[in-house]
Amino acid sequence: MRHVADSELPQLIAFERTFDGLYGLERLDWSADEVRARVLVEEHHLQPMGVVHGGVFASIAESITSYATAMAVRDEGLAAMGLSNQTSFLRPVTAGTIHAVARRRHRGRTTWIWEVDMNDDEGRLCAITRMTIAVREPAPR
Repeated sequence: MRHVADSELPQLIAFERTFDGLYGLERLDWSADEVRARVLVEEHHLQPMGVVHGGVFASIAESITSYATAMAVRDEGLAAMGLSNQTSFLRPVTAGTIHAVARRRHRGRTTWIWEVDMNDDEGRLCAITRMTIAVREPAPR
């Protein structure tokens, strides 16, 4: 696993001005096989019933798996972006931290598949996601 600061990454927009920066995603470690991240739950993450909005979980999964795939294929001149996000919510989170671990299940030429477990501070499984990431030639600028 390798920890990398967001400031070390090639990017067009500063991390703090991106959607991931807005909701507070913190990537802890990554490799081409596994990614760890977390989000500290704040009031703006909650839906009106007081639980973390499902979009937060889906966003964490898509962001960390797209990132890890992109870092793994960038030296080949390829880009990565989310193609499919299937998230199931198992237990509500109302406070604390969402802890995410993504594990790569398939590394294909044009798609990678990841499974993401998201737990609360007590280690209880709260959401699971299967992400398919497309690997393509980068779009012309």
